Amino acid sequence: MSVSPRVSVHSPKGVHYLLECSGIDLSILNDKDRLEKILCDGATAAGATVVESTIHAFNPHGLSGVIVIAESHIAIHTWPEDGYAAVDIFTCGEAIIAERIYENLIQQFKPEAHSYQVIHRNPPVVD
Repeated sequence: MSVSPRVSVHSPKGVHYLLECSGIDLSILNDKDRLEKILCDGATAAGATVVESTIHAFNPHGLSGVIVIAESHIAIHTWPEDGYAAVDIFTCGEAIIAERIYENLIQQFKPEAHSYQVIHRNPPVVD
């Protein structure tokens, strides 16, 4: 099968934030609608374009979700019983968008503690 080259607005080079947050208000971590709004509003305020979102509620508690943005995605999994959320923020092209999303989420989550790693994504060179 032949794949025709595609012109992309976003470079495949990107930045990936791996965010760990502890001590978040339990009401945020188990409220599907509230969490989705925080993630989508944070992405939009950072200059990203939200394409689609889905959040799944687990029984008895916890949420997992993905916000698909034109620039890539935001993924989250929450453990309300531990006040903990793990978040991945991946954007292609301008790294500033991922940084702004990270800053917006910290402002909204107000974690007692957080840490993050930044991974620079870059396609390997084909010989």
